[in-house]
Amino acid sequence: MERVRDLSELPKAHLHLHFTGSMRPGTLLELADKHGVRLPDALTEALVSGEPPSLRATDERGWFRFQRLYDAARSCLRTPEDIQRLVREAAEEDVKDGSGWLEIQVDPTSYAPRLGGLIPALEVILDAVDTAARETGLGMRVLVAANRMKHPLDARTLARLAVRYADRGVVGFGLSNDERRGMARDFDRAFAIAREGGLLSAPHGGELAGPSSVRDCLDDLHANRIGHGVQAAQDPRLMKRLADRQVTCEVCPASNVALGVYEKPEDVPLRTLFEAGVPMALGADDPLLFGSRLAAQYEIAREHHGFSDAELAELARQSIRASVAPEGVTAELLAGVDKWLHTPA
Repeated sequence: MERVRDLSELPKAHLHLHFTGSMRPGTLLELADKHGVRLPDALTEALVSGEPPSLRATDERGWFRFQRLYDAARSCLRTPEDIQRLVREAAEEDVKDGSGWLEIQVDPTSYAPRLGGLIPALEVILDAVDTAARETGLGMRVLVAANRMKHPLDARTLARLAVRYADRGVVGFGLSNDERRGMARDFDRAFAIAREGGLLSAPHGGELAGPSSVRDCLDDLHANRIGHGVQAAQDPRLMKRLADRQVTCEVCPASNVALGVYEKPEDVPLRTLFEAGVPMALGADDPLLFGSRLAAQYEIAREHHGFSDAELAELARQSIRASVAPEGVTAELLAGVDKWLHTPA
């Protein structure tokens, strides 16, 4: 019988973690109290009980409810000290789960009104990331994400800002929120600006919408990685394209189930994508609302999809290779994966 190794000790990279969604539940309760924010009852009950709120985003009403909870949490981040605390704790949680590299995703426009504007907001975030990286030893960078529910001109402004701070820790440009709204091609100029500035292209696609949204990310936004991408499993030709081009899908199993994209953990097409050769980087997405962090995603692959330790090690390697970590960090993490796999449990 194969020995079972501790997945929190498996070195890995975390490439799909949203900023507010990375918060610890206890921290949100404390910040809400500090700033006098009344959280929705469903969110407060979930935070106190330790059980994630009941969510289902496959219809418009459900997605609105998810966004309402997320916005309520975001409204509690009001000062640079709040931002510093969130980033430091996110880093601590990742280190605990075996992450050696984190690319955290943020739309700075969401925090700009309380932090003095768009540029000061991004600088506060980047300073917090710098400090947390030094204090925890975790390699950290930032992926700036536009909101597809807003005007494409807003995305262009963000893309220019992201490029301006490429030497301060911004490594990529994304596109988040409900992919059933806002066509990918409407944001092609923003992504061209980001690419021309040397940034990675990592839009969301293939989560709430079907395989066509993944194709749009490839064709219109020239994606290097796809946020989620799980619906590509419906289309063998699309999976082959992803595999041939080595475009990594940032798959978030717990999130997919929590939002009703799939009914059960075993329905998430991890095995289908893996066997088709599609690179994957497992991510926690929004652990604040979905209740599980990075190592738990690997547990899902083990428990519900029968991934062996050798296959889990390969998933970790895929996440590391898909990151923008410096060559030395990548080599160190890959060596750590080999050591984990060849050390008796």
